[in-house]
Amino acid sequence: MTKNRRLHPAWLVAAVAFVALVGAAGFRATPSVLLHPLHEEFGWPLATISAAVSVNLLLYGLTAPFAAALMDRFGIRRVVSVALLLVAAGSGLTVFMTASWQLLLCWGVLVGLGTGSMALAFVATVTGRWFVHRRGLVTGVLTAGGAAGQLVFLPLIAILVRDHGWRTAALVVAAAALAVVPLVVWLLREHPADLGLPAYGATAVVAAPPATGGAATRALGALATAARTRPFWLLAGGFAICGATTNGLVGTHFVPAAHDHGMAQTTAAGLLALVGLFDIVGTIASGWLTDRVDSRLLLGMYYALRGLSLLVLPSLFSGTAEPSMLVFIVFYGLDWVATVPPTVALCREYFGGAGAVVFGWVFAAHQLGAAVAATGAGLVRDRLGDYAMAWYVAGALSIGAAGLSLLLRRRPGRGVPEAVLVAATAPRAWSFRG
Repeated sequence: MTKNRRLHPAWLVAAVAFVALVGAAGFRATPSVLLHPLHEEFGWPLATISAAVSVNLLLYGLTAPFAAALMDRFGIRRVVSVALLLVAAGSGLTVFMTASWQLLLCWGVLVGLGTGSMALAFVATVTGRWFVHRRGLVTGVLTAGGAAGQLVFLPLIAILVRDHGWRTAALVVAAAALAVVPLVVWLLREHPADLGLPAYGATAVVAAPPATGGAATRALGALATAARTRPFWLLAGGFAICGATTNGLVGTHFVPAAHDHGMAQTTAAGLLALVGLFDIVGTIASGWLTDRVDSRLLLGMYYALRGLSLLVLPSLFSGTAEPSMLVFIVFYGLDWVATVPPTVALCREYFGGAGAVVFGWVFAAHQLGAAVAATGAGLVRDRLGDYAMAWYVAGALSIGAAGLSLLLRRRPGRGVPEAVLVAATAPRAWSFRG
């Protein structure tokens, strides 16, 4: 009886994963406060600097499905540790750069690969291995780690850039990445079966599946099979628009857009951090709702409301944080990545045991959309002199994503209990139907 009352190790694994995700999100948020300092020091066009952000966002997404397969092959601990070292190297080396291609290499390639290995496919892997009950809620909490990273890092980075220069900020990011590595090595466990325990909420110990085949083969095989199904393209299309309207546009260009209207960079960064604060609430609530409400309806509602808010945004910018802008920040923050828990749940529903890797590919579409939006909005700003057109296009696309989500059909047998589905799909994780 006493043993049963002990805290399940799944919660400790989730806590360590949360810390790693907080760091990864903070590292990715940093470029938004470096755009103007790099432009002023080196004279590089905003479109050129935004291209480095686009490479970062694109690799962040494309790395995710391979990282999920690598975690199955080599273990979560090794993959996350190497990822943190890549982030530290990429951020630290930027202090020596003298040409824009070096920014592409350091912040685009190295940091993109590192943070991509700790992307939301990592969340799907952890929750898929360690949780049966509360899976939607834990997915929401871990996803909210991204918001927490933004909340912790953005104001600090903005202050460091203002008071000590962007190089100090880059070195702080590198040091923070290195500081997380010992925690990951020490506490991040691989699989509940390694401890002789069932997953949280399960009644039987399920042996960890043997690592077979190369990670690239498994990731590409999952894509080849999923791409033959209608749900994959509907999910990927909606999530591409999700990435374009969050990481790519708002995450990258909100600070410089507000600065164009006379707002101080530190104030704008603080507002973006508030988005992160309310995103924590919104994403956890979304995880709770995902355990109870049809995920298709949730996605449709989230995308539609986001679209309406973006259509209003251009009229809210001013030199100070007016109440109307604060209302937008609260509303948009609640919706920021609330889309993740229902999308993860739908990948698991449609693709079974391969859901984490397939979600990695859906997330790659998310980052492809983000990369296009990051560069596209920079070009709009360079050519038209403001960001208004970018906000209007993003709003219209979000409403379109709501339509894609509502086209998803419910799979027969969705009422089968989660534990039964896990047991049924485990022996043939790669035999899934659309």
